[in-house]
Amino acid sequence: QVQLLESGGGSVPSGGSTRLSCAVSKYTSGDAGLVMGWFRQAPGKEREVVACIKWSGDSTYYADSVKGRFTISRDDAKDTLYLQMNSLKHDDTAMYYCAAGPFWSPKPRVTQFNYWGQGTQVTVSS
Repeated sequence: QVQLLESGGGSVPSGGSTRLSCAVSKYTSGDAGLVMGWFRQAPGKEREVVACIKWSGDSTYYADSVKGRFTISRDDAKDTLYLQMNSLKHDDTAMYYCAAGPFWSPKPRVTQFNYWGQGTQVTVSS
């Protein structure tokens, strides 16, 4: 069973940057096809996909709203997933979640991911 723990976030000024981290534990060699993702949920809105990556690193996906501003990456040696967030906007304010799932899709959906972290809040002040 994969365990996920997010860190980072906090309050950031509009136009600023921050980086989220997700420590992945109990990851095994059998999870070589593991797909990792960052999701977000703002108050009163549905949870949405932000960015996804295969743990192998050979495929990534970004929501249109974050393309060119956010970068997803992972560090094998540290078993950590990252989300670098630049040029932040007020609309990026949300609880951000790290998640893991077994299947890659060119258009990932929330329901494809079965392991979730507890989330970390990002608040962008305008």
